[in-house]
Amino acid sequence: MIIYNVTTNIHESVHDQWMIWMQHKHIPEVLATGKFSGARMVRVLVEEEMGGVTYSVQYTTDSKETLEKYYQEDAPAFRDEGTKLFGDRMLTFRTELELISEH
Repeated sequence: MIIYNVTTNIHESVHDQWMIWMQHKHIPEVLATGKFSGARMVRVLVEEEMGGVTYSVQYTTDSKETLEKYYQEDAPAFRDEGTKLFGDRMLTFRTELELISEH
């Protein structure tokens, strides 16, 4: 299993708008691509010097190949939408993780 982890620091001034967008539009639309089997949204419990609130959304998928298809077919439009809506009030970075074991 591959976990596509998207960590975002969102400015307080757009936090509530971003949260509604993420939970009711963005995450459902990413899942609707059919490339992920689920998603989990968590708050990062660290106070950033730059302020804002940080969240991690972890999407699970079956393979690196499926994730690559997402990057090619879907990701650019999703990234553009986030940039248009929130601009520099949103700082995002992405990490690919491979599940080794669960206990």
